[in-house]
Amino acid sequence: MGFLAVLNAYTMRIALSVAITEMVIKKNHTNGPADDTCPDPSMPGGGVSPGIPGDRFDWDEETQGLILSSFYWGYVITHMPGGILAEKFGGKYSLGLGILSTAIFTLLTPVVARTGDWGWLCFLRVCVGLGEGTTFPALNAILAKWVPLSERSRIGSLTFAGSLLGTVIGNAVSGVLIEATQDWGSVFYLFGGLGVLWFIIWTFLCYSDPDSHPFISDKEKIFLEKELASVSKQKKDIPWKAIFTSVPLWALIAAQIGHDWGFFTMVTDLPKYMSDVLKYNISDSGTLSAIPYVVMWFVSIGSGWLCDWLIKKNYMGITFARKFFTTVASIGPGIFMLAASYAGCDGTLTVVLFTIAMGFMGTFYCGMKVNALDLSPNFAGTCMAIVNGIGAISGIITPYLIGALTEDHTLTQWRLVFWITLGVLIVTNIIYIIFASGEEQWWNTVGSTGPIESSTYKEDQSKSENKY
Repeated sequence: MGFLAVLNAYTMRIALSVAITEMVIKKNHTNGPADDTCPDPSMPGGGVSPGIPGDRFDWDEETQGLILSSFYWGYVITHMPGGILAEKFGGKYSLGLGILSTAIFTLLTPVVARTGDWGWLCFLRVCVGLGEGTTFPALNAILAKWVPLSERSRIGSLTFAGSLLGTVIGNAVSGVLIEATQDWGSVFYLFGGLGVLWFIIWTFLCYSDPDSHPFISDKEKIFLEKELASVSKQKKDIPWKAIFTSVPLWALIAAQIGHDWGFFTMVTDLPKYMSDVLKYNISDSGTLSAIPYVVMWFVSIGSGWLCDWLIKKNYMGITFARKFFTTVASIGPGIFMLAASYAGCDGTLTVVLFTIAMGFMGTFYCGMKVNALDLSPNFAGTCMAIVNGIGAISGIITPYLIGALTEDHTLTQWRLVFWITLGVLIVTNIIYIIFASGEEQWWNTVGSTGPIESSTYKEDQSKSENKY
């Protein structure tokens, strides 16, 4: 259900990224050099449909960028409250009500958009972001209560990888549905409705922790209590100073900024690249935009199992494993995204290169994405709120920046976008490699005011150091 929560959240998040290609009036741009623009779809033999008739708005590229980025204005705000509420009162309703509100605002999107005032649409997308901002902090708090250390990489990867299948379904289904119904509003009704359905099922089936679950077996409850001994059942004050002065946490924030910059560039603007640069019709654009995320999903699941196996067999320490898989997920995508921009108008080669790029990015989930659980199981929700919230600022910047840099939809303009993305990924990854840690931090322990000096802690630290 956590996996489906993230899947639903992402279908509702990216529905607009596909729909907006059919919501705006198609404009003719002055072509640059012959090798810098792809063939016009109106040319004979272009093989591309002229578009879906219906409600269209006169929004320029910068306006579209603002509309697409406005989701993240709200998304950033509710991360911290969502994490705190999940830790104090349990993640069930923090997550559930967040998805429900996101679904309701998604259902209202066509009504608000058809007023023609893009300012109100921006406001509604801020509200969608406010609802969805609780998702990852609440899930992290729930995972910390339910997932043993030995299963953390693969279960965390499986849950968070809902974002990938959500992106796949959102892209593929949106394109086909819009073309079939001749109405861009249909995607918002479908995904919003599924979000409401998920909330109803979640309310009856799922619980914040083993203690509150009415149907858990005694055997499983005892097993989880033993496995999660470091996770406190007491409600405690959050050590804000220790958290905000934690070097490994700031290294994780840097890695999250890099990941989000690359991922949001693709999630938000790949459909526009397929439509505006390569000139695919809405159905083909949605389907082809989904392919890279299918591969990324398989890689994320496979790398999660591999990471746990390597750690369990002592072939890698936790810290080294987190750094290694995060590095693969940073350098690989940056290089192949950039290579795709040099593929010119060869649609097949471009899709292949984007697919390889996103395949590499799949190792992020067993790398830095579960790292907050390593640092502090007791404050996993708060840590995820800080990390994901600050990282999501990338989502505010990238759509607007891309809109401003790609007004003419030329390959040269997009190439600059991918050079910037590669630079951000490299810089943030270097910071992570130098300062990150996979070890539990001293401030995770209940009632501690400084580093723990217990024999158990020292023994665990000694074993951990010997792995390197």
